[in-house]
Amino acid sequence: MRIPICLLAIVSLTGLAYAEDPDDQATATPPAAGTATAAPATPAPAPPKYGGFVFSGLIDGYVNENTNHPCLTSSTCLPGNAIGTYNQLQNFDILNGTPELSMIKFTLDKSDSVFGFHFDVGTGETMRLIHSSDPAALDHKALRYFEQMYVILKPKNTHGTEIDFGTFVTSAGAEVIESNANWNYSRSILFAWAIPYYHFGLKVTTPVNKVLTLGFQVVNPWNETDGGHRFTNIGLTSAVVKGIYTWNVNYYVGPNNPVAVGLPSSGIRNLFDTTLLVAPNDKTSFYLNGDYGRNNDPFGGHATWGGVAAAGRYQVTKAIAVAGRGEYFKDAQGYSTGVKQNLGEFTVTGEYKLSDMFIVRAEGRHDISSVQFFNKGAKPNSAYGETTLTLGVMAVFGPYK
Repeated sequence: MRIPICLLAIVSLTGLAYAEDPDDQATATPPAAGTATAAPATPAPAPPKYGGFVFSGLIDGYVNENTNHPCLTSSTCLPGNAIGTYNQLQNFDILNGTPELSMIKFTLDKSDSVFGFHFDVGTGETMRLIHSSDPAALDHKALRYFEQMYVILKPKNTHGTEIDFGTFVTSAGAEVIESNANWNYSRSILFAWAIPYYHFGLKVTTPVNKVLTLGFQVVNPWNETDGGHRFTNIGLTSAVVKGIYTWNVNYYVGPNNPVAVGLPSSGIRNLFDTTLLVAPNDKTSFYLNGDYGRNNDPFGGHATWGGVAAAGRYQVTKAIAVAGRGEYFKDAQGYSTGVKQNLGEFTVTGEYKLSDMFIVRAEGRHDISSVQFFNKGAKPNSAYGETTLTLGVMAVFGPYK
C-alpha cells in the first residue's frame, strides 16, 4: 500500500450512521451536527435510543431505458422481444427496459441501555446481488434475505462505546445500499467497483470527544459471512464532525483471495477510503469521495484501482430537490471491472416527494470508458459510452415503535 499504515491507523470510522446503519436514514439532506457517518444521506427522525421495538421498511422499484439497447442476440433486438441484458457498471438498477422490484426490506431494532440487536431482512434484485459472491449465501440460501444482522452491546461507563457482532454494511463509501438514503438513484462507480458491501465480524466504535469518533473492526474477507480466513481482516474507521464539515476516513486490510494450494497466504488486499461532506445550509450539500485499492496476488504481482467522485444536492422546495454527481475511476489492471480501462460518469437526478412516505426520482446518467467496453445492440464491447434514463419510486415506512 502506498499510504503508510501508521498514518492510516490514526484515522478511521463513523460510517456508523450512514454506511453502517442505512436504515436510520430516510431522506437525503445534510447530516445533523454530531452525526458520524461515511455517506451523505440524512438520518431519519431517530428511533428511541433505549427500550422498545422499532419497526421500519422500504419498497423500491424502477424502470429504465438504455440508449445502447443492449441485447443478448440479434433476435432479442427485434421489436416486441424482451431486451434481456444488463446496464453495465451499474450494480443494482441493472435490468433494462422493464419495471423491476429493486428491494422490499423490513427493519427491526431493539435496544436498551446495554443490549440490543438490529435486523434488515428483505427480498428483491438488490438483496440477491449484494450476496452474489458470498459462499455462505450460496450454501445457506436464507442468508440472502438478510442485509444486516447483528447484536449490540453498550457497556456502562464507557462514554458511548458500542460493540456490534454479526453482519453489518461497510463503513467505506459515500453512498449506501438503500436508494432513498442517497442523493442519486443509481450508485456511483466507486460504490459498485471500489469497495465491499458488507462484513461479518466484530465492530467497535468509540466517541473520543464531541468532534472525533474512532472505530476498530475484526472481520471476514469482503462480502463473506463465513469466510475461509475467519476474522483475518482489520478495519480502522474515523469521523471528524465539526460545524458544516464531516470528514470520514476508513482503512481495511487483510487476505481476501482464495487460498491457493501450497501457498501460505491468499494475498493481502488494502483499501483506503475517505469522504468529505460539506453542508453550508439546510438546502445545499456537497461531498468529495476518494478510494484507492490494491490487491496482492498470491502468485506474485498486484492490481490497483481507485478514483474520485464529487456530488452536490440542492433542496429547491420542501418537495423538490436536484442532485448531480461526477466521477473518475481507473482500473489499472482490469481487476475490478474485468477490463483495463479509465472510466468517467456523470449523473443528474430530480426528486419529488409526494409525502414523507413516497419519493419519486427521475435520473439521467452517462458512463464513458477509454476503451470499447459497452455493449450496443447485439454487438458486445462495441461502444465507448452508455446512457441510461431511470425512473425510481420508493415508499418509506416508519420508524414505528
